[in-house]
Amino acid sequence: MRTFKALAALLEYPNRELIDALGEIETVLEEEQLLNESDRNAMRALIRALADGDLLDLQAAYVDTFDRGRATSLNLFEHVHGESRDRGQAMLDLKHLYAERGLELSARQLPDYLPVLLEYLALGPVDTALEMLGDCAHVLQSIGAALARRDSPYAAILHALVHFSGAAATAPAPEIADDSSPAALDRSWAEEPVSFLGGGCAPEQPASFNSRGLRP
Repeated sequence: MRTFKALAALLEYPNRELIDALGEIETVLEEEQLLNESDRNAMRALIRALADGDLLDLQAAYVDTFDRGRATSLNLFEHVHGESRDRGQAMLDLKHLYAERGLELSARQLPDYLPVLLEYLALGPVDTALEMLGDCAHVLQSIGAALARRDSPYAAILHALVHFSGAAATAPAPEIADDSSPAALDRSWAEEPVSFLGGGCAPEQPASFNSRGLRP
């Protein structure tokens, strides 16, 4: 399922390599048609925005979108466990699951980073993808809602993943304060951890690989 690998690439920090690969990414999405037509249209809009944008502006916007506050963090366990010790154990469990599939992460790779999950799902069966994305549906919905409030084209990826999983929220996803001012950021990171699906996103089946590490 190369679609998940394509979505993982779109969620990464934009660089020249990503921009050069946009045509290939769009081709994968169109050939596999794993996403519905509406979501593929939204992916085309995101791809066009990346293709037409100035690279430095795209990079600055990416940092503003994903690195300023918890509401749009792509580290999934941040939404579930915050900075508690439970998060560390959950990430160790994920790393062990990756290792069972022969996938080893570098010291710079975080197991709960969403593109990591998507990279892994690209290697497995559809059933695994459906189950794991379903487990994380409320987390994905919360991130997607925060991105939509910022009018970010990246919201389309989160919406598409939820649609693919077939999961419908049984209750509104908890909303994290989305003010990116310095004072609000300090408050946001100090808040109690938000819990979704009773601590969901702790799959019992293998998860993913590849990661964000440190960006320049």
